[in-house]
Amino acid sequence: MYALGHELAHTPSHKFDLAHMRVLLAALQHPEKKFRSVLIAGTNGKGSTAATLASILQASGLRTALYTSPHLVRINERIRINGEQISDDQFALLHDVVDRTAERLVEDGELPWHPSFFEMLTAISFEFFANSKVDIAVLEVGMGGRLDATNVVDQLLSVITDISLDHQKFLGNTIVEIAREKAGIIRPNGVLVTLPQTPEANDVIGRVALEANAKAISAVPFVPPVSPASGKAWGPENLEGIRTSYPLLVLGTQIEIKSPLVGRHQLRNVALAIAAAEQLSAHFAAITGASIERGIRETRWPGRFQVVPAREDQPELVFDVAHNPAGAWALRSTLSSVYEDRRLIFVFGAMRDKAIREIAEILFPVVERVIATRADNPRSATPEEIAEAAARTGAEIEFAQDIPSALSRARAIAGENGIVVVTGSIYVVGEAMQALGVPA
Repeated sequence: MYALGHELAHTPSHKFDLAHMRVLLAALQHPEKKFRSVLIAGTNGKGSTAATLASILQASGLRTALYTSPHLVRINERIRINGEQISDDQFALLHDVVDRTAERLVEDGELPWHPSFFEMLTAISFEFFANSKVDIAVLEVGMGGRLDATNVVDQLLSVITDISLDHQKFLGNTIVEIAREKAGIIRPNGVLVTLPQTPEANDVIGRVALEANAKAISAVPFVPPVSPASGKAWGPENLEGIRTSYPLLVLGTQIEIKSPLVGRHQLRNVALAIAAAEQLSAHFAAITGASIERGIRETRWPGRFQVVPAREDQPELVFDVAHNPAGAWALRSTLSSVYEDRRLIFVFGAMRDKAIREIAEILFPVVERVIATRADNPRSATPEEIAEAAARTGAEIEFAQDIPSALSRARAIAGENGIVVVTGSIYVVGEAMQALGVPA
């Protein structure tokens, strides 16, 4: 059985094939057909968009499921209903059901091998949501889209967030190839919610939507053209999120947008969630302008520019899971606007298969010192590998062999006035939050 609270090594590499996922679900009596859903794909922002949309739906009085990945601290975080994580007992029971079903299918020759970690987890979540009779499930694609295990549902609508280079080993080495994988969630005669992005991605998404005769909905009307109210770059007053409210006309009602998610890039994710909610209002009359406003305000999505205030003699901390160049640029932009003229000390670790050199060249020039470390994960780059990849940045880099010692060193260097930023990987952020007792 999968150990609760820890990411497990994946089963040996096999070719992705949704036919195998469908065989497993058929043996489980098709739980994915017993609830309505929204499917969200993209490189960056899909988790924030999913969390915001789920919060809106919950605020509308709907019994709302949320499936996301990966997790920060415990695997239970990935499977939620109305914000509550699946319990250990529920997880164990459903794991046993799905695992025994999979083993029987392999023995009978209906499956060539045991389902992967992610396929098992997705089946468990579908069983949980079906048994719990949710009104709607917001499903975040794990990777790509076309062949992702989540892409077996008949969703009410598809959402595609910003696309950039990541997971090239599996999805392709160009934006065109990656966009094609993400666009695989578009359904014939379905509804697609998205935003304009790079010309290459726009072309692919537009072509796939046209071929599928899908109705394309742009979230542009819900993105403010400049920083709210002032029209200037955000300042420290925005530390807690979009603190300066801005008005929007949604479902015929003037509402005020105020999100706890920090960073200008989050405006795009919030806009996608609003556009999706507006489309879903045709299916759920309970979704109103007022419930959209409330849901945005009550969104909770830890580890995304999450700030832990300074206390006693401990410095302020920022947790951000930026793990690719696009995420690094978003983090750098937000740090520059929120912490201008403040000393930044980084606790940085990354997975070996990520674009460490590019990420370092984006982030390290704005920091005073980097404590390179590694998460307790076999994919982690060593501190020495990080330093080698970052050599051209000229950054002052120290080594720490684990997260607790890296945090201790960074806090000592930062003193009372510096800012400690923990970033580079969701696994690094998760371990740091666990070490400091910060809830996920």
